[in-house]
Amino acid sequence: MRLLFEMDKKDYSGCTHTFTRNSARGIIIKNGKIAMIHSQKYDYYKFPGGGIENGENPIEAMIRETQEEAGLKVIPETIKEYGYVHRIQKSDDDPSECFVQENYYYLCDVAEGRVSQNLDDYEKQESFQQEYVEPALAIEKNRKVTESPFIRTMAEREALVLEMLLSEGLIV
Repeated sequence: MRLLFEMDKKDYSGCTHTFTRNSARGIIIKNGKIAMIHSQKYDYYKFPGGGIENGENPIEAMIRETQEEAGLKVIPETIKEYGYVHRIQKSDDDPSECFVQENYYYLCDVAEGRVSQNLDDYEKQESFQQEYVEPALAIEKNRKVTESPFIRTMAEREALVLEMLLSEGLIV
């Protein structure tokens, strides 16, 4: 899978250990809009997806997370690799820890209709809602996020991926 870009804060020189938490996300395009998860609380957009569990491969995680967060059922035979984003920085919680993450992105289609979301507590607190959104709107909203360093970094990552999709003509 190709490297899309790196997000390296270069702020981890004093770290003594590493925590790795990889994720997988679905890119679902329909009528020029993209399926995104909208945080009603912080007003940003993210691709449906999330953390890869132990024993799970990235595609399995993307399928599971897309259904849990968005209520959308991925059609497995439509999945195509898009690329990954490498992120590395000092942990927000532990100054001696370096946080490393590979964020894998997959183009895919979903079945018609929706199933119920199965949100984690923090996802419920943020009032995650699945929406088909114009890429430019998601980019604009994500660039205005100010709530926390974690959300700003994630929102910028998603904005950069959206810009790549636009520049490559995958969304028109």
